Amino acid sequence: MKLWNPRLLVAAIAIALATTTTALVAPTAAADENVTGAPNWSGLDVRNYSGPVPARAGTLITKVPLARGLGLPGAAQAYRIQYSTPNQHGAMATSTGAVFVPAGTPPPGGWPVVAWAHGTTGLGDNCTPSAQPRSERDAAYLGHWLRQGYAVVSTDYVGLGTPGLMSYLNGSSEAHSIVDSVKAAQQMGLPLSKKWVIIGQSQGAGAALNAARRATDLSRGSGLDYRGVVATGTPANIEQVVALAGPNFPPVTLPAGLNTYATYIMAGFSEARPDLHPESVLTPYGKSLVAKARTLCYPEMHTLMTGKNVSKMFRAPITSIPGARAALTEYMGTPYSGYDRPIFLGQGLLDTDVPAPSALSLYGQMLAAGQPVEFHVYPTKDHSGTVLASMPDSTPFVARILR
Repeated sequence: MKLWNPRLLVAAIAIALATTTTALVAPTAAADENVTGAPNWSGLDVRNYSGPVPARAGTLITKVPLARGLGLPGAAQAYRIQYSTPNQHGAMATSTGAVFVPAGTPPPGGWPVVAWAHGTTGLGDNCTPSAQPRSERDAAYLGHWLRQGYAVVSTDYVGLGTPGLMSYLNGSSEAHSIVDSVKAAQQMGLPLSKKWVIIGQSQGAGAALNAARRATDLSRGSGLDYRGVVATGTPANIEQVVALAGPNFPPVTLPAGLNTYATYIMAGFSEARPDLHPESVLTPYGKSLVAKARTLCYPEMHTLMTGKNVSKMFRAPITSIPGARAALTEYMGTPYSGYDRPIFLGQGLLDTDVPAPSALSLYGQMLAAGQPVEFHVYPTKDHSGTVLASMPDSTPFVARILR
């Protein structure tokens, strides 16, 4: 079977979604147990920022030391930053992020940079990663890269902890946020190399690949030397399945993670494309869930969406909106061609958040398009477990492309 055949892609992913509940019910348990705490802004609360916004994307606006409890193991220095970057409407806005510097003496030319693209935390400002302690998994993962001798630059994405709504899975705005965070970090007076890579998981994997596709163009003139990307749990071709949503699809109750992503997608897409009026196909029940998705962080939204049937959110199919399918592709599509640097894809076969056919289809598309991609499968790992399981493979990959 040719995985890059569009009709087969939709069928494969739809079947995976429909069978997830009965065949692979293993949603991330930790999501139900965690509660999002109050954010710590490290003295840099810019949720209602109204100051000047530099016209040049990637301009550092300010930096502050990151508050205790928000750091990473192996970081000698940690900062919270604010910088300029375009939002989903093409207007210049600001994003925040965190910068971590390894301990020890930097190599000649400075510490190579890992740009971290985080997974789903939610759309509300309280969900901002640089204002919350990192999860145990992310702390271990990012600490690993610090110990390998890389600085870590972690964007929050524009609109998360800054004015406006974070445009969930919006490939273009997330790409800008990632590249511009690395540009901004270069202005901090730290010993950072111009060489850099992108690493992302889940939402961040899609963001990382969108940034990788655009990195050379978006960083042109900055002196940055982009080398490649690592993406695990990539939500590719999902827009083809989202476009099928309506009163009769999905036909079964999905795991809470997938339900949560659906509400975040509808919230982000509706805000990004008000000209299409996406909320017109929602029931009052669906509108109430999307409203909650704009503010609730992942743990709370995951709990709310447990056992919910997404089809009840819709009074009409999304495809009843003229141009909706193409608009969804433009909004959240993961590119499969046009890359100029190496690509690492990692996928767990027990992943119920982003089922394996998503990454498998992307890999097939990339191969057909002659892209510089390698694919690593982790048969016994779920969505979260793939992150740490991939390190023995991704660590030498990153070392190689940064030589």
